[in-house]
Amino acid sequence: MTEPLLSIEGLTKVYPGVVANDDVSFAIQPGEIHALLGENGAGKSTLVKMIYGLVRPDAGRMALRGMPYGPESPHAARAAGVAMVFQHFSLFEALNVAENVALGMEDPPPQRQLARRIREVSETYGLPLDPTRLVGDLSAGERQRVEIIRCLLQDPKLLIMDEPTSVLTPQEVEILFQTLRKLSTEGTAILYISHKLEEIRSLCDAATILRLGKVVGRCDPRSVSARAMAEMMVGTALQTPKRQPAEPGAPLLEVTHLTLPPARAFGTVLKDISFTVRAGEILGIGGVAGNGQDELLAALSGEARGVGDAVRLKGRPIGRLGPTERRALAVLSAPEERLGHAAAPDMSLTENAVLTAARRQGLQSRGFLNWGKSRSFAERIIAAFDVRTPGPGVAARALSGGNLQKFVIGREILQQPEVLVVNQPTWGVDAAAASAIRQALLDLAAGGAAVVVISQDLDELMEIADRFAALNEGRLSAPRPTRGLTMEEIGLMMGGAHDMEVAHV
Repeated sequence: MTEPLLSIEGLTKVYPGVVANDDVSFAIQPGEIHALLGENGAGKSTLVKMIYGLVRPDAGRMALRGMPYGPESPHAARAAGVAMVFQHFSLFEALNVAENVALGMEDPPPQRQLARRIREVSETYGLPLDPTRLVGDLSAGERQRVEIIRCLLQDPKLLIMDEPTSVLTPQEVEILFQTLRKLSTEGTAILYISHKLEEIRSLCDAATILRLGKVVGRCDPRSVSARAMAEMMVGTALQTPKRQPAEPGAPLLEVTHLTLPPARAFGTVLKDISFTVRAGEILGIGGVAGNGQDELLAALSGEARGVGDAVRLKGRPIGRLGPTERRALAVLSAPEERLGHAAAPDMSLTENAVLTAARRQGLQSRGFLNWGKSRSFAERIIAAFDVRTPGPGVAARALSGGNLQKFVIGREILQQPEVLVVNQPTWGVDAAAASAIRQALLDLAAGGAAVVVISQDLDELMEIADRFAALNEGRLSAPRPTRGLTMEEIGLMMGGAHDMEVAHV
């Protein structure tokens, strides 16, 4: 065994009310692809932030190539050979690829020279990029390439990747994995965070499992099942969502010839979208990011009002109603972006519960909020959806992404909607939490609600949806029953190679 590239001994970080990392120790070898696994709130994000210089540990030590390592900033980490691709992109849509890459460099070369280097490096690693293209015109997969190439231009010895495949198609995932394997053979170590355990099994050489801030296990992912790893993460048997077969009831949500221009630059035009969702039914809508998912949710939630009679609830036109009026009619929604759209970062969980539930949960009377009742509702969400937090007074931004997602989805489901539209309901959520959210959506439909699930996780849609449709460049394919639908057929639908006649079934 060679000397570890990175060794961590006894790393500890404590925040008020929570021990994020508790005496964490593990090592990464040169060229190793090492998975870091754990439930939401297990301490993964805090740990990689300490490695990357965003957070200072309270105790413990690190060594990089045998030398003491304790970066005080990301700049110091990059100078030492550590790079990180974050789950959320940090790119400017109005700038081109080369300009965005330059912004992430300490001393960027002239644009022409940088453009040449971007082309060379991107083609070498199988991630071709045109440095002159505007980022706003790129797909989600291409935007991730920009982030990766920006890191590779630094010639890192350790590359940290946080949920890198959450916005990629299966084909793009395979291209990324080829790139990571090439980097591995060249000696670059990769610390890989993902909740997609089958991907971990196919890609990673080793795995360290965290639970409640502590290391609870290590394994070779290639020699254990995804279920076994998931159960190591949660410390108990994993529950599989169960569907209750039932005939759908009367139509609740009807969308007819919905056409809508985007509300922002680089958005997607919705083109003649039609579908119906019945009581007790889940319609799954798949597609690669950037094909109209956000615009469709805005049209259904009431954020985009210029849809006239194209959206109907039980036959009644609601296209001109805003989100508050639609919520009063039991049409609820949860957008993809958790922090800033679904939740106000600096508000407490109690305040965030009030934002969407004040009317439906009776949290206000005669212009005054009932804070005791509001706090009780927030506590009910926390308990029902296992949100890991010290309490309802904690600010939304203090939660891990997965725990905030559980809170947001729980907040909507517990209001007992008749129609619920959710975008990416389990994005960045661990296996146990994803299973719980999917079961809650199934239970909601079993109770008579109409549910629209917009997701890039095809396995998720095949597991819970009764019918499937695909968004491609703002058009929606005809919904088809998920039973018997093949991945080849789904791929064709997502690519736009389908009959554009939409069935009203």
